[in-house]
Amino acid sequence: MLSYLKRPLTVVLLVLLADQALKIWVKTHMMIGEEFNVIGDWFIIHFIENNGMAFGMELAGKFGKIILSVFRIIAVIGIGYYLNKLTKKDVPYGLIFSISLVLAGAIGNIIDSAFYGMIFNDSYPQVASLFPAEGGYSSFLHGKVVDMFYFPIVEGYFPQWLPKWGGDHFVFFRPVFNIADSAITVGIAIILIFHRKYFK
Repeated sequence: MLSYLKRPLTVVLLVLLADQALKIWVKTHMMIGEEFNVIGDWFIIHFIENNGMAFGMELAGKFGKIILSVFRIIAVIGIGYYLNKLTKKDVPYGLIFSISLVLAGAIGNIIDSAFYGMIFNDSYPQVASLFPAEGGYSSFLHGKVVDMFYFPIVEGYFPQWLPKWGGDHFVFFRPVFNIADSAITVGIAIILIFHRKYFK
């Protein structure tokens, strides 16, 4: 391995290992919709799957899924190429680290989309099995992304005087996400806060 790639590849591999280990554990131990509290009522493991992007956003239909999967693969190739170029330049390690996090997160969710439909059966009405005898629940590039982190930090009701949402129930923070999503978010946040000058 080239010495200048050791640290970024280590970051990528560690994030991928943690991401996939947790996703596989959730898939093989929980059904869709199951949850358990980790810390109080504000850190919950809540198992859901989604067809799309980070935090449950998605493009409609099977064609949208293919477009998203192809876009992800192209993005990973581009990010990997850019990261390789950066490692050969005199740039702060924080920038290399943040790009490595984004790359690892993108690869982590691509693995779900590309392969989970082929290697797992459905997670409802049973706990999924890895490599089931009857085959997976979908085909290549049509797998669902496994999400599990849920942080309903604040929960309550909007004031009655609000014109549109008055009296409606709200939860903050509502999205359910995974380690790969977190890696992408943290990586982009580091870039925006500390390394914007490299992207003028």
